[in-house]
Amino acid sequence: MRARSLQVYIAASLSLGLILASLIHGPIPQPANYHAFADGHALAGVANGADVLSNICFVLVGLYGLLQVWRTRLAPTLDRIRPAYTVFFAALVLTAFCSAWYHLAPDNARLVWDRLPIAIACAALLAAAAREYLNAPGATLPLMLVWAFGSVAWWRHTDLLGRGDLGPYLILQLLPIVLIPLVQWLSGAAREQRIAFGAAIGLYVLAKLCEMADHAILAALGLISGHTIKHLLAALAGLALAKGFALRR
Repeated sequence: MRARSLQVYIAASLSLGLILASLIHGPIPQPANYHAFADGHALAGVANGADVLSNICFVLVGLYGLLQVWRTRLAPTLDRIRPAYTVFFAALVLTAFCSAWYHLAPDNARLVWDRLPIAIACAALLAAAAREYLNAPGATLPLMLVWAFGSVAWWRHTDLLGRGDLGPYLILQLLPIVLIPLVQWLSGAAREQRIAFGAAIGLYVLAKLCEMADHAILAALGLISGHTIKHLLAALAGLALAKGFALRR
């Protein structure tokens, strides 16, 4: 009991620390050239084809993940994580359609719908980890989803006021990368689970780096842009989590 209380205290302290740091830093604006993606070529008659069509991989991974969630038999003490993972993989499927729609004609109005399923996926993953490793209550998932919707709504609200603030949304993306390996280590999680999450986090970080180097990668490779690679790597991160779920049999 004391060990579990210590784990909750450390996780809560780290989360509050990141939130406090964001408040001290102040609003985090979106880059002015955010919608200026490197590859604007049409593909198979689809505008911005590579960035649009590469979202198909999210549908495939999301459906595969849902299949694993529904078919994998879990120990009674682990069955509580099934709802959060269901939401996570459903969010991947939703990401495919929302991201494709955004990339057809990128602007801030469409970006709301691109960011929302990503926020939902991050929230669901945090809730799953909290339920599995910290024995958090069932209300954790709904509360995390409130944060997901609220973070995107806050960005859009402040954007319409001319001072868009991505702080809450970025914290929600950062917390799974920082917190999940920590609580796994503190809880003595199984090695295969730590490897699955480590692979997913590594792939997602690499995806974000490719996103930042969108133009440079297209200039270097000629055939594919950094943002398109980001979609592929992020989908592979989801696949690693789907495989990790299946290992819980």
